[in-house]
Amino acid sequence: MQSQNPFLDELAKMTTSAMSLAQAAGEEAKTAFRSQADRFVADMDLVRRDELEALKAEIADLKAQVTAALKERSVSATQDALKERSVSTADTSAKPKGKGVKPDVDLPVD
Repeated sequence: MQSQNPFLDELAKMTTSAMSLAQAAGEEAKTAFRSQADRFVADMDLVRRDELEALKAEIADLKAQVTAALKERSVSATQDALKERSVSTADTSAKPKGKGVKPDVDLPVD
C-alpha cells in the first residue's frame, strides 16, 4: 500500500539525501584521518616491518660470525698455550732443578 501524501514523499527524499550526505561526510573524515595518520608516521621516521626483519637477519648473521671468530681465537690461544707448555716441559726435563738430589734419610751433621 503506497501513500500519495506529498509531505511523506518529500520527507523520504530528504532522509535519503541526508543519509547519502552523512555517508559521504564519513568517507571524507576517514580519508582526512588516514592522511593525517600517514603524515604523523612519516614525521616520526618509523621503520617498516620488512626493513626491521632484514636488519634482524643481518644482526643474527653477524653474531654467528663473531661467535665463530671468538671460538677460533680461543682454540688458537689454547693450542699456543699447549705448545708453550710442552716446549717448557721439554726444556725443564733436560735440566735438573736445584743443587742436587735430596737423600731419603737425614744424616746427622757433626
